[in-house]
Amino acid sequence: MKTRNIVGPQIRRLRSVANITQDEFAARCGVLGWRLSRSTLAKIESQVRCVSDAEVFILARALRKEIDQLYPTNRAAILDRLTHSDE
Repeated sequence: MKTRNIVGPQIRRLRSVANITQDEFAARCGVLGWRLSRSTLAKIESQVRCVSDAEVFILARALRKEIDQLYPTNRAAILDRLTHSDE
């Protein structure tokens, strides 16, 4: 299956470390103006759903993290995603 985003695993990890359930996290996003369902969050975390720039902004705010903390630190993973973005 083709991955649709590169931030999903990091969002799941940061949310889990913060001890926040998917429902609680979706509610935080709602407070910030994005009505995110638990099901959509699960799709983002499992890399099944694309994530827009605006959504990444809200996800970072809801996690109380900087945007760059949502991206993999492994440069190769980012470059691999760019290489396959036209497929």
